[in-house]
Amino acid sequence: MGTVSDVRREQRRWPEIEEARRPMEVKTKMDKPVDVKRWRRAVSAVLAAVVVTSPPLVILLGGRGFRAPGVWIQTAMAGLRKGSSNDPSLHHRTARHGDRLLGGLLVDGFDEESCHSRYQSSAYRRNPGRRPSPYLVSKLRLHEALQRRYIVSLPYQGLGNRILAAASAFLYALLTGCVLLIDPSDGMDGLFCEPFLGATWLLPPGFPVAGYASFTNGTAETYGNMVRNKVIGADAAETPAFAYVYLHSDASAHDKSFFWDEDHQRLLRRIQWLVMRTDNYIVPGLFLAEAFRGELDAMFPEPDAVFHHLGRYLFHPNNHVWGLVTRYHDAYLAGAAQRVGIQVRVFGAQPDSPELLEQITSCTQKDKLLPEVLATGEPMPMPPPPRAKSTKAVLVTSLKPWYHEQLKSMYWEHAAATGEVVSVHQPSHEGYQRFGVESHDRKAWAEIYLLSLADALVTTSQSTFGYVAQGLAGVRPWVMYKPAGDGATTVPPDPPCGRAASMEPCFFAAPNYNLWKEQWLDASAVVPHVQRCADFAWGGLMLVGRNE
Repeated sequence: MGTVSDVRREQRRWPEIEEARRPMEVKTKMDKPVDVKRWRRAVSAVLAAVVVTSPPLVILLGGRGFRAPGVWIQTAMAGLRKGSSNDPSLHHRTARHGDRLLGGLLVDGFDEESCHSRYQSSAYRRNPGRRPSPYLVSKLRLHEALQRRYIVSLPYQGLGNRILAAASAFLYALLTGCVLLIDPSDGMDGLFCEPFLGATWLLPPGFPVAGYASFTNGTAETYGNMVRNKVIGADAAETPAFAYVYLHSDASAHDKSFFWDEDHQRLLRRIQWLVMRTDNYIVPGLFLAEAFRGELDAMFPEPDAVFHHLGRYLFHPNNHVWGLVTRYHDAYLAGAAQRVGIQVRVFGAQPDSPELLEQITSCTQKDKLLPEVLATGEPMPMPPPPRAKSTKAVLVTSLKPWYHEQLKSMYWEHAAATGEVVSVHQPSHEGYQRFGVESHDRKAWAEIYLLSLADALVTTSQSTFGYVAQGLAGVRPWVMYKPAGDGATTVPPDPPCGRAASMEPCFFAAPNYNLWKEQWLDASAVVPHVQRCADFAWGGLMLVGRNE
């Protein structure tokens, strides 16, 4: 396992880090080529984020041993200005291109052939989405000027968790002036386009700390343990070179003090290597941190649109995934007057549930998202001429095909009471979630994106898959509540679903206890637009609009 002493030894072999403080003296030639294939074999599937404070750096990575020579920082510096968007001409192009740049969220200048989705996606959306604040746009342009040639990620758990964790780490990097790096393990490089102009966000070899696969909340260098043992803080003899911020679902109160203590946030900026591991969307916790509140309020005057902006900025399907999206959309969804997305989160071992099917139909029909159907033998209204018929296309995403089949049969075997034509489609049904399988993740990412193109969304409670879709879509979904029961039997909830207060994801492992004040806190009393999640009320927090 890499230790603080290991890091200090490696620092003496990484002189390029110090050179990053002097951007005008950047070296532009690598001493040794990077062996990318060897790197990919070397990384593993543990989520982390690493912050370098000289220069600041955030890395979301996994890790077996990182033992390649430390040459990549020097290479990164060569691209320091290549990705800069401080060129005034970029701002003029932003104004001319309008929607394809999402109100200035994106910049012009990318090779469009390398990533079709970046500038085409707006043409597939009927909902134009929220406009980013001018301050957020300016922060992004300044942050792009900081980017080196490498910005990397392989987050932890399923694809939804990984996307939300990467977005959270990026926002922390934006707040602290750090560079984000994402570990390419688990095929993250096979899903997304590069988000930064003139730079890659995939971590190259050379990171000096080994042993991430064995890091836990018991690791001595965790932020929580260092606070507990006074290794960090006013009483510490010296500032450590390395810290591990553990914000996983089972994080302790000491770990979560990361969000409450302004003095320690200042100290964290002085630590050269900061590793962050989380499977959560920690953004609501950052709003609780007094150190960040002013910046966040300026960047996000609409706090219920944080992931909406970050997601559309960072996550663009690569050309393979974009092909899956556009071909399916054009074949089955494009001609419909209304598109309704239904995300059904079930696991492979769970039996098909008539109760859940009833919940789906009750929710969609009660809230007029889909029409009721006539019973067999019930008189049918005179159908309108073909061209006058209203059409609805229903996109179902689920690991299992049964729910799609039942809905499709219902609208084929029975006429809609409104006379509408309803078609039901499901792109795939993989049966089981397959962690680390690239073809599975590509289909999952395509289906998340297809859901985000819907006009109305119905999602499953506590699903990160649904959270990502609703955030990209910029819509508040109807959330199907978790049924009551003991596991053997379930009772459909009444009401079956409810409109979410916000399109923001829920932070499941939220910091509800302030260690320094030794008291449980109501987050809404600290920040009114941070509220309890309706679908995870016993501990989750979410961002809502300022007037909610």
